[in-house]
Amino acid sequence: MRYGRALAALLGAALLLTLAACGPAGGEDGGETASPGGQSQEPQPETRTVLAMDTVMELKAYGDQASEGLARAEEEIVRLEGLFSATREDSEVWAINHAGGIPTLVSQETGELLELSAQLGERTGGALDITIYPVVQAWGFTTGNYRVPEDGELEALLDKVDYTAVVYDRRAGTVTLPQGMELDLGSLGKGYAGTQAAKAMRQAGVTSALLNLGGNVQAIGNKPDGSPWRVAVKDPNQEEGYLGIVELTDQAAVTSGGYERYFEENGQRYWHIMDPATGRPADSGLLSVTVIGADGAQCDGLSTAFFVMGKEAALEYWRTWGGFELVLVEESGTVTVTEGLSSSFTLSDGSAYTLTVAERTP
Repeated sequence: MRYGRALAALLGAALLLTLAACGPAGGEDGGETASPGGQSQEPQPETRTVLAMDTVMELKAYGDQASEGLARAEEEIVRLEGLFSATREDSEVWAINHAGGIPTLVSQETGELLELSAQLGERTGGALDITIYPVVQAWGFTTGNYRVPEDGELEALLDKVDYTAVVYDRRAGTVTLPQGMELDLGSLGKGYAGTQAAKAMRQAGVTSALLNLGGNVQAIGNKPDGSPWRVAVKDPNQEEGYLGIVELTDQAAVTSGGYERYFEENGQRYWHIMDPATGRPADSGLLSVTVIGADGAQCDGLSTAFFVMGKEAALEYWRTWGGFELVLVEESGTVTVTEGLSSSFTLSDGSAYTLTVAERTP
């Protein structure tokens, strides 16, 4: 048996490699933008590394309030991890999972994520289901003890996978989960934390920053020179390469892909993103999905759901609901971007991928 995690994930740039000042579009230069005389024109950022939510996060900020902003961002991320972790025995999610069906009092933040997960679950036809956690455990992705479960085991587990069974009472502030079920907010948590950390930094007076929460990238404003942040989207077929550059201003960019966490057995690769309909790794013809928008939690949840749903269903959702843009990488070698990215996404030089643009009206 072989197993793997993308090298970038271990370095805190799991699915999106943040290049705060890339060279020409599609170029390989990840350094600061240089003047004709060779001297850097950009101020140096303050940086902070945070270990939270099972990943290494790299935060950078510019300006006089950068230090205060970074401190507040770290505090917020750590606080939210304490609420959302499925493995910490002092977290709210742990309390819900071990309440034996008894209503559990939760914070506003946990309630907000549960409401969003229910909305996205309904709109995606169950492709996003926060109660898939026991299935992910059975495959060993929570422990590292990887295995392929028997059909009977998966069938039994799927009987208790149903996001609609999670009952959140906003007035009482409680969550009720049927006994024997477990939920995990990991498909939404980092995106939510990125948005909240960015809010805390703005309140501290930061106007230019880039937060990489293990591949969930959150941009605050623009770069110090006023130009958009330029973020490299990981090439799912290469451990260290990237397939293109996307420009961001006050947006989140979240990628989901099977290459992030997987194992191989008997020549077959199994990745961690499960299809709630089958209890098996999603098989939709997509290698990765990047969702770009203002709401990090929504981008996070949709990137997972679209990886399960496939290209056409993802585009149909985008046309129906809007409010975000997409980069879809197919096994066939085609990269499809939605029309809102037509002028802000560029394939890397020499890319073997074919780029197409999806329009709002097909």
